[in-house]
Amino acid sequence: MLIDFVQDRTPFSEAATRVLTWTENHPGQAVVAWHTCANLFYICGPESRPFLADLIRYVDIAPVGTTDFARALSFRMVDLEDAMQAAAALSFGATFIVTRNVKDYAHSPVKALSPGEFARRHVT
Repeated sequence: MLIDFVQDRTPFSEAATRVLTWTENHPGQAVVAWHTCANLFYICGPESRPFLADLIRYVDIAPVGTTDFARALSFRMVDLEDAMQAAAALSFGATFIVTRNVKDYAHSPVKALSPGEFARRHVT
C-alpha cells in the first residue's frame, strides 16, 4: 500500500491516500514493520527517504525482536515476509493489517483488509 502511494500507482494510490490521511489524523494508531521501510526504500529508491521521514511522524515502527521472529516462523503462512508483517502487527496489538495482498493473510493471526475496505470502514 505504501509503495502504491509513493509511486502513485493508479488506481491503488487513491485508497492508499485515504488510509494514509486517516493515519495522519490518528497519530500513534498505526504501525509499520521495520522491514517494510527497508522494502519501500529498496523498491522506490533514495527519493522515498523524505516520505519515510514524514511517515514516522504519525506512524510507529512495530517493536519486534527475536521472539516475534520465532512467532512469525510458526505461523501457517507461505510467505515469511507476510508472516513477519503479522508478527509485527501482533507486537503492536493491531486490529488489522492493511494490504492489497489479503489472500496471503488467510492464516494470519491478525485480519487483513484491503486499503479500500479499511477506507470504507474507517474514513469518513
